[in-house]
Amino acid sequence: MRTVDGSQGEGGGQVLRTTLALSLLSGEAVTLENIRARRARPGLMRQHLAAVQLAARVGDAEVEGAAQGSRRLVFRPRTVATGRFEMSVATAGSATLVLQTVLPALLVAKGPTTLVLEGGTHNPLAPPYDFLAESFLPLVNRMGPTVEARLERWGFYPAGGGRMVVSIRPAERLAPLELLDTGPVKRVGARAVVAGLPPDIARRELAALARRLGWAPDRLRIEERPAAEGPGNVLIASLEREQVTEVVTGFGEKGRSAEAVAEAVATEVEAYLQAGVPVGTHLADQLLIPMALAGAGAFRTLPLSLHARTQVRLLEELTAARFEVREAAGITEVSVAARA
Repeated sequence: MRTVDGSQGEGGGQVLRTTLALSLLSGEAVTLENIRARRARPGLMRQHLAAVQLAARVGDAEVEGAAQGSRRLVFRPRTVATGRFEMSVATAGSATLVLQTVLPALLVAKGPTTLVLEGGTHNPLAPPYDFLAESFLPLVNRMGPTVEARLERWGFYPAGGGRMVVSIRPAERLAPLELLDTGPVKRVGARAVVAGLPPDIARRELAALARRLGWAPDRLRIEERPAAEGPGNVLIASLEREQVTEVVTGFGEKGRSAEAVAEAVATEVEAYLQAGVPVGTHLADQLLIPMALAGAGAFRTLPLSLHARTQVRLLEELTAARFEVREAAGITEVSVAARA
């Protein structure tokens, strides 16, 4: 049985989710210690507990320490089950992060699976649904599986209550993915979404974004969601290239102006465009596990986040993948190969 130190690197929930995902894939039991040790409230929170519970169901696993606040967990999977699984994450706990935990194993499982996940779909500290649907999952599908996601109800922080359905038709194995050439931006667009809030917030966000980036009015759209799905606000900017779509999001918060939300999104968009790379910072984080499973591939991106560096270290510890990270002039090239 392997033992993984949950305090390594960024020391948050991603160490837990990645370790569980790889345990499901390998069938090897793991012990996680010092779970979320670098967080203000260490140990398993509700969202992390939901990820453990769903992973246990998918893996028919024996689990010790699956309790709120627990800093140690033993996970012994027996198999990778397929079929239909439903999981509700309390309040606005991220449903997309729960998906991260079981998706890798289901991409190469023995049969199709449908996941019905309820909770937060649009949280500031997690990949929003739109990023998964427009940016990440299309690349996963290029590697062999077919993953289709449908958003049935939006769930904003702090109320949550969102619902998404993810259908997975697996592949026997994942094919390598290379994203090295940028190519021109074919299409840009932005949506400002409000639920239970004045639509003027969305108008101001889009006006500020358009002033900063020079995007035409026909590239901008306001979307009003039912008040029952809020209160909430998100600004979503998309940049479509031949091989990849970059999605940048900003969330409205109490005390933060619509213009400030737009400025933050515009700054991230400009940094991505100026770098001249195909893969944005957040997408780089998500691509590391599929690339490790494929055992080959490469991409160019901006400087890696601490989150991504922690992922690289953990993947090299728990899989046969070997990463090479080369950095020069603010651009990072990441490649992976199977360890000899």
